[in-house]
Amino acid sequence: MSIWDKARAKAEELYGRAEELYGESHGDAAAQVAGEARRLEGEAEEEAAERGDAEREVAPGGDPQQDLRDHRRGS
Repeated sequence: MSIWDKARAKAEELYGRAEELYGESHGDAAAQVAGEARRLEGEAEEEAAERGDAEREVAPGGDPQQDLRDHRRGS
């Protein structure tokens, strides 16, 4: 997952938190639930990205030079 995907996931999480807090403070249950759903979706996307990055770093074997080329391309 690229840095932009990670940033988008974090933005979704933060937007969800803001919407959730708005719902809590204004007694708007729909906004609170929608915000919680968006926050959880952002957190899940962020965790998946971190897990994918960790798996790529630990993956054994392969061609080190190809790995370096992939890393430079952002793959």
